[in-house]
Amino acid sequence: MKNLLESVVLFHLMGVCSSQFPRPCANSEGLRTKECCPVWEGDGSACGALSGRGFCTEVLVSDEPNGPQYPHTGIDDRERWPLAFFNRTCRCAGNYGGFNCGECRFGYWGGNCAQYRESVRRNIMTMSTAEQQKFISYLNLAKNTISPDYVISTATRAEMGENGENPMFSDINTYDLFVWIHYYVSRDTFLGGPGNVWRDIDFAHESAAFLPWHRVFLLHWENEIRKITGDFNFTIPYWDWRNAQSCEVCTDALMGGRNSLNPNLISPASVFSSWKVICSQPEEYNNREVLCNTTGEGPLLRNPGNHDRNRVPRLPTTADVDFAVGLPEYETGNMDRFANMSFRNVLEGFASPETGQAVPGQSTMHNSLHVFMNGSMSNVQGSANDPIFLLHHAFIDSIFERWLRTHQPLRSSYPQANAPIGHNDGYYMIPFLPLYRNGDYFLSNKVLGYEYAYLLDPGQRFVQEFVTPYLEQAKEIWQWLLGAGILGALIASIFAVLVVFARRRWKRSQRRKRASSYGERQPLLQSSSEEGSSSYQTTL
Repeated sequence: MKNLLESVVLFHLMGVCSSQFPRPCANSEGLRTKECCPVWEGDGSACGALSGRGFCTEVLVSDEPNGPQYPHTGIDDRERWPLAFFNRTCRCAGNYGGFNCGECRFGYWGGNCAQYRESVRRNIMTMSTAEQQKFISYLNLAKNTISPDYVISTATRAEMGENGENPMFSDINTYDLFVWIHYYVSRDTFLGGPGNVWRDIDFAHESAAFLPWHRVFLLHWENEIRKITGDFNFTIPYWDWRNAQSCEVCTDALMGGRNSLNPNLISPASVFSSWKVICSQPEEYNNREVLCNTTGEGPLLRNPGNHDRNRVPRLPTTADVDFAVGLPEYETGNMDRFANMSFRNVLEGFASPETGQAVPGQSTMHNSLHVFMNGSMSNVQGSANDPIFLLHHAFIDSIFERWLRTHQPLRSSYPQANAPIGHNDGYYMIPFLPLYRNGDYFLSNKVLGYEYAYLLDPGQRFVQEFVTPYLEQAKEIWQWLLGAGILGALIASIFAVLVVFARRRWKRSQRRKRASSYGERQPLLQSSSEEGSSSYQTTL
């Protein structure tokens, strides 16, 4: 309980980060002054200071030493992030967030960000058809909507001029914004000259920040989809791939089936067949010493199952996941891809989920799914092009959550120093602005306003996985149901009127017959019980 309270207190001191460069800061003035403290339109002040939402402040970066994996200094814009671009940013107070403190931090809603609400991420395989189709339509909308708030850099800071006289930023659609972010955080370092790069560097993979960084990545992706759709109940679904024998989500109804003419392409019956990928050619960028931009580089590729089976002999099982969750140490040794008995390294997929020992040359757990997809998702820098990336990482995040709840680690369990560059507790996540420290997200998602359906108690899980889909289906067809109900009531009324009318005519006919037979009105029952019985039956 003490650990959870400490986490909550720390989280209240943080704002909600935003993805890459906010438009108001992506200009010569922002680069020259090195200040990114945009005005909040609600009160006309920087960071909403007049309303107590936040304030513009100096950026203080951690001076803790990094590991030996990256021996260079001062040649990569991502070193000591974000000082190459900005040294003053907004720090939001309380539950406020966003690059100008004009939004709420994760999990909070309302004009004053005072309402806490927990959203539930659900298994895509148990969602109703209508919900699945809505998710796919949101993905396509994001792919075709220019991000209203953020742009990307298309050059290094040095290429933009000492005083920012040559700002080089570009518009990008909302989906590709996050593809670019994933590329930028994992790209190689340019050392000068064509193809001269340092490859042993990645600020979001192969060490401690792998799980916290992707957690923030998903939260921001979710937040941007909510903003462009207006659907603030939206959550990213997950794919529970434990014990899977094939790509269960690779159907035309979901993430796209296989093209019958070319197994490397997506079926033309899927909306994803028309998608163009970006940031998928890292060697070309290295040879030209350029950053990936928004240029389309061909169709989305995927050929699940036709991968190198020596590297990935099988997909992860329930036993594999349980073994990983049972490991008590988050990081061990040099805290990189060679770490043994490290929960992070086993889950990421550089170590065996049976022994816990590093297995160079093989890909397990998280990595195995990327290799298995055998296409765009198999290239680290461009892997987010495939929308299955979101389903996959949502499930990885849920396993991280299971481990956090099982072991309830102290903040000190996260590496404070000597992790590979970008992975220490106090290092700011790249390339998010404002700023988040890695260690700030080494905490339960309960503090962040979301939950996973399969981690709920049985009663809540039943409602989420079985009741909710039927309610959603009813919501989709309620007009048809209402119309059918009204029509049914109308037909029933007409039938009732006809029955009453027919019965009255029949009674009049019977009275006329009896009058002609007896000449006068006769009693219903005769004195004889037999005759009376016969007469009653006849009348009936």
